[in-house]
Amino acid sequence: MNDVRVVVVDDHQIVRDGLVALLRALGGIEVVGTAGDGRDAIHVVDADVPDVVVMDIQMPVLDGIEATRHITGRHADVRVLMLTMNEDDDTILSALRAGASGYLLKGADAAEVHRAIVATAAGGMVFGASVAARVAGLFAGRARRAEHPFPELSERERAVLDLLAAGRSNDAIAAELYVSNKTVRNAVSSIYAKLHAADRAEAIIKAREAGLGRES
Repeated sequence: MNDVRVVVVDDHQIVRDGLVALLRALGGIEVVGTAGDGRDAIHVVDADVPDVVVMDIQMPVLDGIEATRHITGRHADVRVLMLTMNEDDDTILSALRAGASGYLLKGADAAEVHRAIVATAAGGMVFGASVAARVAGLFAGRARRAEHPFPELSERERAVLDLLAAGRSNDAIAAELYVSNKTVRNAVSSIYAKLHAADRAEAIIKAREAGLGRES
């Protein structure tokens, strides 16, 4: 397996340099670029096209949420993992709506950051433990209680969406439903079209608001 190619974005050089040193000491990760603000991040990603961008939120020139919106809009295969001190509800939801695939707080340890980067690169949605509880509460509070949400979806598409909302990668969904990866990709594309979702993150938000993706 190839190393996960990562760009690190943080406006504090000490934090940025420390994170780069940490990631370079971990196996399976290659740091291919850095940036000190959101605008530079867009340029670096355009040039290096990494697998994952580890993104701060509060930055000058262009904040991490707007930079994420630009990056995910221009590069469908580039995943963004927020690594920030912000844990308020509005910021978390704004990051997800902008296309972030994960959200960690800066108190996360090296092992958690490593797992999050690898999982994000593989197509999963990743939240730190404290953030996950907040996200679950947010979606539970807004969930619609319809018995059969999204009637426009087929049974298979609804099953795929349920697993998508639970944070599964396409490979994991294929294995769990005993179908091919191509079948899952086709179902995901159909789900995007039927739900008028621009990307995976938006589809997951819609699904969780409807009560899908809750594992016992």
